[in-house]
Amino acid sequence: MIQSIHTSVSSNFLNIQNAYDFVSDPAHGAVDLFIGAVRNHHEGKPVTGITYDIHDELAVKEFQEICMEAQNIWEGIKIYLSHYKGKLDVGGISVIIAVSAAHRTEAFEACRYIIEELKKRAPVWKQEHYELGNSEWLPGHSLMANAAQLEARLLQEDKKTQKSSGGCGNGACGCGGRK
Repeated sequence: MIQSIHTSVSSNFLNIQNAYDFVSDPAHGAVDLFIGAVRNHHEGKPVTGITYDIHDELAVKEFQEICMEAQNIWEGIKIYLSHYKGKLDVGGISVIIAVSAAHRTEAFEACRYIIEELKKRAPVWKQEHYELGNSEWLPGHSLMANAAQLEARLLQEDKKTQKSSGGCGNGACGCGGRK
């Protein structure tokens, strides 16, 4: 079976060629590549680097979900998504997203969708390091908010499953103890 999605968190420097090789497909005439890199400033402060902290398991799960959503919108695309975990100096590559598609519009749109959703939803935190030697954690992902949304979604799925199976049998789902 040919894989069409690769997601990862890596403590090794990210490799652009790996991303291109994964999404390369003779049926695809377009490859869009997004590379996130550490810049030398933020809000007027000179930056020397950033440390990325990531909840690996949850991040990969969220990356997969985002990529599957993209594939549901833009059929036939291939996606590579990898995020760096650890300290990077200015210019270091923090994230690579590669999307291939038959046509450029789909590749561009899907790549943009993936980075925007990643920024909103993935459990990734950034600690900026400044020229004066101090550092600061930037506001980022809130696991508590995400956990509440996940819990609500799982409860909805449980209710649907129990309803279709005729109840849980012990009354916990509101079935009155009948199966």
